[in-house]
Amino acid sequence: MVTTNNGGGQMTMMKALQKRVAGPGLELCEVEIPSIRPDQVLVKIEMAAICGTDLHIYNWDTWSENRIRPPRTVGHEFTGRIVQLGKDVVGLREGMLVTAEGHFTCGRCYYCRTGQGHICDDVKILGVDVDGIFAEYAAMDAKNIWPLKEDGDPAVGAIHDPLGNAVHAAYAHCLTGQNVVITGCGPIGLFCVALARQAGARRIFASDVNDYRMDLAKKLGADYVVNAKEDDLAAIVHQVTGIGADILLEMSGSRQALASGLDALRKGAAVSLLGIFSDRVDMDLDGVIFKQLTLYGINGRRIFDTWFQMEAALEAGLDVGPVITHRFSFEEYEEAMALMNSGRCSKVLLLP
Repeated sequence: MVTTNNGGGQMTMMKALQKRVAGPGLELCEVEIPSIRPDQVLVKIEMAAICGTDLHIYNWDTWSENRIRPPRTVGHEFTGRIVQLGKDVVGLREGMLVTAEGHFTCGRCYYCRTGQGHICDDVKILGVDVDGIFAEYAAMDAKNIWPLKEDGDPAVGAIHDPLGNAVHAAYAHCLTGQNVVITGCGPIGLFCVALARQAGARRIFASDVNDYRMDLAKKLGADYVVNAKEDDLAAIVHQVTGIGADILLEMSGSRQALASGLDALRKGAAVSLLGIFSDRVDMDLDGVIFKQLTLYGINGRRIFDTWFQMEAALEAGLDVGPVITHRFSFEEYEEAMALMNSGRCSKVLLLP
């Protein structure tokens, strides 16, 4: 039960954005404030960020039809404050500014027991398999909570989840002094631009087909921004470097972008694959073999190795603020989702 400020009464209901029924759209409705288990905390949400996953659920594509079981409160990227502790929770306190890892792992499978919980066999995802954070309050497993610095930017706290994906992908390689190609300038690709710049990459090549996002890539430090519809990325990279790029960070999920990115690489280069492809991809495996390329599949964030790396990068001055382009109230969610569908934005925040 949550105590209000109007005379000490207790509030039992809250606003939440839910997928109430199968089909496109969401509904802003009143639901009960969740109760918490002894090992959970109750968080009052201060900021939430819209992820591509939330947009898939809003649009109700084939993936959503097969995965989401309405009613479901969606959303998994947030900043908030703890307002209630379960009786078994230690190391946290009420009033603490927090975000959280949105993958709830089983702790029992082979992967969890060998330090690879991010690829858990029985993972449950916040806002997908369990109720999420597009709400005034959310129940959260205490072990998933990540405390934030009180003097930090709470908006950046709300995007730790996707920033962590970028950190996992980028830090799979030593970026210092390297020629880095980033295909796809969505939020995670833009984070990768900032990370590569901070890490001392020699040159950063970013490609996309969206002018708005390409402009953001320039602001974040890309040396060359290539419109993949108009120019030959691989030709530009080889012309500038004389040999090809050292690292490819594939963030787009586009077959054409992947092929172009692989063509841009020198022999012995390395690739992080994070973009999700809508269908099977035909690859020139002979090219991979004879170039002796190393491919890394990136799934989420290493729990919690990536979080410590992310915290260190932010403390060292990583600036990802320009990736946050718009803010809306929960009541304006339709406008926010329309903007997301238009592509004329990057990270969009929702404020309860």
